[in-house]
Amino acid sequence: MKSIEWSKLGFEYIPTACHIEYKNINGKWDRGRLVKDPYISLSIAAECLHYGQAAFEGLKVYRCQDGKVRVFRDIENAKRMISSANYACMTPFTEEMFVDAVNKVVTANIDYLPPYGTGGSLYLRPLIIGSGPKIGIAPSDEYIFLILATPVGPYYKEGLKGVNALIFEDYDRAAPYGAGRYKLAGNYAASLKAAKIAKEKGYPVVLYLDSKEHKYFDEFTSSNFFAVTNTGEYITPESKSILPSITNMSLIDLANHIGIKATRRSIEFNEIDNFSEVGACGTAVVITPINKITREDKSYHFNSEKGPVIQKLYNALVNIQLGRAPDPFGWMRLIE
Repeated sequence: MKSIEWSKLGFEYIPTACHIEYKNINGKWDRGRLVKDPYISLSIAAECLHYGQAAFEGLKVYRCQDGKVRVFRDIENAKRMISSANYACMTPFTEEMFVDAVNKVVTANIDYLPPYGTGGSLYLRPLIIGSGPKIGIAPSDEYIFLILATPVGPYYKEGLKGVNALIFEDYDRAAPYGAGRYKLAGNYAASLKAAKIAKEKGYPVVLYLDSKEHKYFDEFTSSNFFAVTNTGEYITPESKSILPSITNMSLIDLANHIGIKATRRSIEFNEIDNFSEVGACGTAVVITPINKITREDKSYHFNSEKGPVIQKLYNALVNIQLGRAPDPFGWMRLIE
């Protein structure tokens, strides 16, 4: 194993001992195997390469304060990935198969799990692809399901210092009745151009409005949007075009648990002057404060970096994930 400086980890792929891989042929999944080679052999006519039949997930495993290893809400990732697979006409696996795969790949890569106190975690990337050869547009006859593991640090180096977000008027992420609520690979390919332009302008994050009217908040490129109103209420969009974030779901439960009113509803852009804090939330980013949102020639500034609600929710979530606080929701699953 190559020596890793845990404190310097970013959100980048680092090869590990192995990944776990399952194949589905004739409608039946095999028992899976651990594979050391970090490459996949595919037909040049594989469905995923031509018609984008691919879905993925992201989840994290932690070395907790008591030294034990726990994974955060992996059953919810299994449910969401099965939903994505069904939407893309892929043969789904079972929740039990997903959980077993998590157990095996974490155990096999335990040496790559960052120690408690380093701020790192073991990131798991489940992937399901149509691997059978197809030239006509139709679902594949064969599939590969795999989970890779890699140690990661913060997604944004700024962390809780916050970042700035840019809204485009001429780029949309997902159509109102499209596939935005599913974690399909094509959704992210559609966001790359806008993200590149935004970074060139000095904005690490793109914030998307609804595609129909550009009147309502939808989500960021890789995470859900939430805001804290001037009255201290946590609000987050209700939309069929955004990914149902497991982190956002957890923050809503946490907020209500600790006495912060949390509501999921349509949020108009013209409500922006009533926001005291704004955040992006997701598995990779956890919570990233948004200090400024720019739309055309006007910018809106927030106290998100030092926002009391964001800080309170961040601490509450991370303390549960690292075993520093009780887990009243049963979110953390022990991996023996």
